Amino acid sequence: MSDLTKPIFTNEDKAREHLEALRWPRGPYCPHCGEAKEVKRLEGKSHRPGLHQCSSCRGHFTVTVGTVFERSHIPLNKWLLAFHLMAASKKGISAHQLHRMLGITYKSAWFMAHRIREAMRTDFSGPIGGGGKTVEADETYWGNIKGRLPRDGRTGRGGGGEHKHKILSLVERDGTARSFHIANVDHKSLKPILQAQIAKDSHLMTDGAHHYKQIGPDFLSHESVNHTQGEYARKSRRKGVVAHTNTVESFFGLLKRGLIGTYHHVSEAHLQRYCTEFDFRFSHRTAAGYSDAQRASIALKQSEGKRLTYRRINGQEA
Repeated sequence: MSDLTKPIFTNEDKAREHLEALRWPRGPYCPHCGEAKEVKRLEGKSHRPGLHQCSSCRGHFTVTVGTVFERSHIPLNKWLLAFHLMAASKKGISAHQLHRMLGITYKSAWFMAHRIREAMRTDFSGPIGGGGKTVEADETYWGNIKGRLPRDGRTGRGGGGEHKHKILSLVERDGTARSFHIANVDHKSLKPILQAQIAKDSHLMTDGAHHYKQIGPDFLSHESVNHTQGEYARKSRRKGVVAHTNTVESFFGLLKRGLIGTYHHVSEAHLQRYCTEFDFRFSHRTAAGYSDAQRASIALKQSEGKRLTYRRINGQEA
């Protein structure tokens, strides 16, 4: 159970100490030059709490330097509470809700949420699967691309998916999820992603889409279920294994409920960040042995080296 009255959520000094323990388990080090030995904490009324000085480069720093918290005027305890709320909310939490609960402006809450999503982004060290594990792959569609309408002219559902944003998700059974906002759903677009993100010695599970049939031979095996014929699960060629894509479909269920019920509208420019947020929570879900507090702590640890400024890629303020 989450205890939102913990001191780290109500006291800025306790929040800073908690972040220091997570980021510097072996003691502080300088984020400017990497020095770990010649670092001292500056005490006294003339120095702000948590300030350190590096004797090698003579630089000053706190635990927030080089993280998503850097140069933020929002109290650190409110940051930690926001991390916890986003990590614990299965279908996400809106910027408006953070704005109301934290007592900050909506603009600050919106920017804060995107910085937390940046911290949730995992720098992958290798592909998923491998060792004979099973990876499910599937795609889903979201919203409407500006200027495009369904073939039948309607602006609502139906009419195919060419007018919608495409999301490809790869989910390792009993493992992690990786999602990608892609331009097109075809062999040319999907093959390089699957080849880079799934280990060759993995069993690939998909639906009956034609583009997967061309990619399947690249892996240890490829099995598919024919949804158009009402087939959703059947015995696999491998003993004790069931052929299905129910795992990735359940992930899509969470993603869609979050996009529709929590966020309502997600622009193309930021869709990948929202997908990354859901990937993180799914990969560190309760069924995998993670608690809300552990999930938040992992995100806090990953905040290092991911400073995000308030400007879009095109240089305009968002």
